[in-house]
Amino acid sequence: MQLNNIQPAEGAKHAKRRVGRGIGSGLGKTAGRGHKGQKSRAGGFHKVGFEGGQMPLQRRLPKRGFKSQSKPFKAEVRLGDLANLPVAEIDMLALKQAGLVSELARSVRVIKAGELSKKVMLKGIAVTAGAKAAIEAVGGSVE
Repeated sequence: MQLNNIQPAEGAKHAKRRVGRGIGSGLGKTAGRGHKGQKSRAGGFHKVGFEGGQMPLQRRLPKRGFKSQSKPFKAEVRLGDLANLPVAEIDMLALKQAGLVSELARSVRVIKAGELSKKVMLKGIAVTAGAKAAIEAVGGSVE
């Protein structure tokens, strides 16, 4: 094999389609664009999703759903989880060290789920009304 006789594979190269060059080319007159209409004209095209003035599909369908940007920074803790903590005085740092809330959490709320049997003291943590009643029922406090 020598550089001067290398050729592309059979069928790899083909002539560029030349449109609008007479009847003999097979693509003369309308040049493969059909007759009239927006798509036959130079520069005559439309944006993606355009339906000729009809209300587009993405606007006909209802909007749905929402993704909260603050979700990673909020956390909830169950009463049952507080019962398993070794400390009696619970704050945000104690919950993060125990792995009950993520390191990103900025605000924590205790919800009434599970049983609480021991006395706990919450500092700087939000509590639902039901959870507060349950904590105070066993002699705990919320600050």
